[in-house]
Amino acid sequence: MNRLNLAYGTVQTTQKPFADVVAALKAQLPQHGFGLQCEIDLAKTLREKLGVDGLPYVILGICNPTFAHEALQREPMLGLLLPCNLVVTQTESGTSVGAVDAAALLGVVGNPALQSMAQEVNTHLHAIIDAALA
Repeated sequence: MNRLNLAYGTVQTTQKPFADVVAALKAQLPQHGFGLQCEIDLAKTLREKLGVDGLPYVILGICNPTFAHEALQREPMLGLLLPCNLVVTQTESGTSVGAVDAAALLGVVGNPALQSMAQEVNTHLHAIIDAALA
């Protein structure tokens, strides 16, 4: 499966149904020490608030407490950039899953002590997606 690299994250597309991908991602989270902090059904919100119909689009706000604690010890206001986000959206070519690039996100802080941890977070995010889409 190909991974599209963006400046702020990565995206993979699969032919698996949207709901199955969301469920598979949620099932993978605990295996990597992450938990689901929030789930935003953006398509539903846009439909209810603006009357706009669109394809399914869900944002999963996830957090690994160990990484979060470590990061907050190094940069107390880092909560402004938490949690990590996974995005699942139905597209014309299938179901796409995107993950934030933790290194790019934390890079805005300018604290080199966060970079190795950010790379480790990225490794886990990619593993979660790879397993969910397998």
